[in-house]
Amino acid sequence: MRLLRSTDLALRVLMRLAVADGTTTPTTRDVAAAMEVPYTHAAKVVAELQHLGLLAARRGRGGGLTLTEAGRTASVGAVVRSFEGNGDVVDCDGAAPCPLSSGCRLRGALRRAQEAFYASLDPLTVEDMVAAPTGALLLGITMR
Repeated sequence: MRLLRSTDLALRVLMRLAVADGTTTPTTRDVAAAMEVPYTHAAKVVAELQHLGLLAARRGRGGGLTLTEAGRTASVGAVVRSFEGNGDVVDCDGAAPCPLSSGCRLRGALRRAQEAFYASLDPLTVEDMVAAPTGALLLGITMR
């Protein structure tokens, strides 16, 4: 299984904001530059994180991004599910339906594997992900 770029970016943004000292609040442009992604991509991810209540974004002078308490304690599994969706790993019923769909055992096995993946991430929080030594490394990612 491979995570979408937006999921990866969302997790990295949450982790970086979790170790912020609070003296500066990075902007979406700062996030895009620090993570070396297009601004439009970062803006979509930040908007979704804000919609989920995981970060707060203030506009204008003195504005920027801050992690909410919900963002700090968010389940990594829940964040990944929000960005990845709950769809199947493979599309058996797509434009060209699989001829094995009526008796295939692979689809169920892949669904169980996907759920096991999420279940392993569910108990982990964003705070867990920034424990030593990761927190110090994240501080090296300059945002503003």
